[in-house]
Amino acid sequence: MIIQINTDKNIDGNEQRKAHFDAEILQGLILYAAHITRIEVHLKDENGKKDGVNNISCLLEARLEGRKPIVVSDQADNAEKALAGAIEKLQASLKTIMGHIQHH
Repeated sequence: MIIQINTDKNIDGNEQRKAHFDAEILQGLILYAAHITRIEVHLKDENGKKDGVNNISCLLEARLEGRKPIVVSDQADNAEKALAGAIEKLQASLKTIMGHIQHH
């Protein structure tokens, strides 16, 4: 599973932080890792330099073998929370899809 993390200019995307995000994604999606070829992460500050509530958005795009990509997103006060929320949504989608795969 390839993980690509994209951040806008307002979110720190240093290597240490990206390694932390990679670890969170791998841990959260370990059950489905065999079916996922690629995960793209898009972290964006919706308000730019201005402060705001739930202004960080995280969009996750999971590419599955032989299937259309799944896209989920979440918003939170910081990148870590937004990523965690998006991972939870992706887990729910994958559980539904993989349940259908296993029954067919």
